[in-house]
Order: sequence, then structure tokens, then C-alpha cells
Amino acid sequence: MIKVSLLIPTLDQSGAEKQLALLATTLPRDEFEVQVIALTRGGAYERLLKENQIPVTILNKRFRFDPFAYRALKKTLQSQQPDILHTWLFAANSYGRMAVKHLPSSQKRPKVIVSERCIDSWKSNWQHKVDRSLLPQTSLLVGNSQGVIDFYREKGVPESILRVVHNGIPSANSIVCETTRSQLFKEQNLPENARLIAFVGRLARQKRVEDLLWAVELLRQMNENVILLVIGDGPERAKLEQLAHKYTVTPNVRFLGHRNDVSKLLPLFEIFLLASDFEGQSNSIMEAMSYGIPVIASDIQPNRELVLHGKTGFLTSVGDCTGFAQYAERILANSQLAKEMASASQKRMQEEFSIDKMVQGYAALYREVLK
Repeated sequence: MIKVSLLIPTLDQSGAEKQLALLATTLPRDEFEVQVIALTRGGAYERLLKENQIPVTILNKRFRFDPFAYRALKKTLQSQQPDILHTWLFAANSYGRMAVKHLPSSQKRPKVIVSERCIDSWKSNWQHKVDRSLLPQTSLLVGNSQGVIDFYREKGVPESILRVVHNGIPSANSIVCETTRSQLFKEQNLPENARLIAFVGRLARQKRVEDLLWAVELLRQMNENVILLVIGDGPERAKLEQLAHKYTVTPNVRFLGHRNDVSKLLPLFEIFLLASDFEGQSNSIMEAMSYGIPVIASDIQPNRELVLHGKTGFLTSVGDCTGFAQYAERILANSQLAKEMASASQKRMQEEFSIDKMVQGYAALYREVLK
């Protein structure tokens, strides 16, 4: 039995946390014994893990470097004695490798697999310095897209320890629920002939939602029935709501905030939009495609690994508001094209990005590092 401890900052409802939960609950129980450690707090996925009898330990980290949480992590690793410590995101990647480095000499040291989930252009020099200093404690660095791996190769990570395992996405039911449709249209005061396009994600600067507001201003000149639904919350929300007023697009935009029923809403959307200037591998794009929704996204490498231009959707340059508007109108005006893209999107997710394929990928890496 291979003992695996998965370490992540939180179990909030976000992309990396979702992939960890899917992995933990789907790894073969006859080969892997899995435990989860959250540095700071639990969250939405804690319940799912516990329902699947996955032990969860919360360390309650309070500061950027919290010596109490660090000591608690070392004690937890001494108690669990994993064969593999699989860490996710910068804080966990740093704490995990430092803890393994300073385990007592009598303690079995686990192999450490580090997961990087994004092209982390936000990292400062000191963070890259920490990453480099901990490379000797790193058995493998796994990215969820080739773009992420290329980024870390350029930062000096040896080719020999770089691997790619794509995110996994569940199969989806794309049948529209008329009750959900009626409730949404009433709640948001939408006209019956509204053509719904959507963004789902955190309202942060990197997502460039402002570009989508500009695109709607252009698009409504071609199709006055288009409505952009902005689903999610974040530090940019107030600014974006003000910009919607400034651009006079409020009749064609709705800010829905955080929703727990996104899976029910997705079948109502005709197009999904993502304008980010950097990503890892977008769970929101994958979820949209799994529901058969054509995607228009910024032309960055991680998005190119998901969206096949002209087949499952369209790619346009970062900041190209006109491109977003023109491609959206092309899909809205051509029902046959929309149908073909919907079918191709679902097929691509089912064949290339299944949960089973993701789990098999990580299981193979676990076996590899223990050879």
C-alpha cells in the first residue's frame, strides 16, 4: 500500500482544491492510502473528503510564515509517515519541502511531488528564490498544462523532474432545466428573447473582465438581445460594476456574484468567455466545454491546450475586445456552427480530460518516484 499525503493551503471551492478532492476520492483504494492536510483552513471540499472517508487535518496557519503551523506540519508528517508528500500551490509547496528537509534523521523522508497550477507571473523574486532553494527536496514538479511546465523550465527547474498531468473534468448533463431557466430569468429580470453568454470565475485583474464589458458594448450593436452574465466574486467586482455603468452596458450585463448552482446554470449559456492574460489550466473553460458550450478565450498557451480554434470555439489576442465581440456574433448568428462546436467540445473533454485520465496520470507518477 502506497501512503500519500496531499498538502494544500485550504479546501475552499476553487480550481486546485477541486482537482485535489477529485484525486483523493478517486485514487484506487486497493493501492493508495490517502490523507489530506490543509495548512490554513478547511472549506467546501472538506465535507466531500470526509464523506469519502479521507482523513483531513487542518493546521490553522495564521501568518505568512507561521512557526506553529510549521511545527504542526512536521508532527503530522511524523505521525502519518507517508511514502509520498504531494503539495499544491506556493505556500504548501514551500512548507511541505521545508518540513521534509528538517524531519529527524531517524524519520523516513517521503518523496515530494510539487504541483504548480498556473503560469505564476505574479510571483516576486523572493518567491522564485524560495522555489529554487527547495529544488533538492523536489522529486517531481507537475504542471497541469504544458504552458506551466514551460514557465518553470525557464525559471531553472531541471527538465528531468518536469511532468504534465492535465486537470480532469466530470461528464456533464447539458439538458436545459426549464424550471432553472424560469427562475433565473425572473430573478435577473431577463427578457424572454435574451441570448445568454457568460463568464464564471474570480473577479481579479488577471481575468480582464473589463475586456468582456467592452466586447458587450460592441456586440450589442450587432445583437441587442445579448446578455453577459458575470458569475463570481472578487476584488475587482465594485470597479467592474462601475465600469458597466460608465460604458452604459448595464442593460446587457448582470453581476450574479458567487453561485452554488453554476452546474444548473451552465446549460442555459450559448457562449462562455474567458479573457485572462495568464492561467494554468482553466477549470471554468473545461466545465463549459463539458456542457457543450462553445468557448471564446484569450490566445494564451494554456487556453490553446483546451480550445481548438474554429472547432470547439475561438481564440483571440489578449485585450482584443473586438475579436471577442465578432466571434460571439459569429456563433450567435449561426446555429449550425454553434451545434458543431458544442458537440466537439463535449467530445474533447470526455476523451482527453476525463477524471480517470487525470487519476491514472498521478498514480503513474506516484509509482515512478518510488521505483
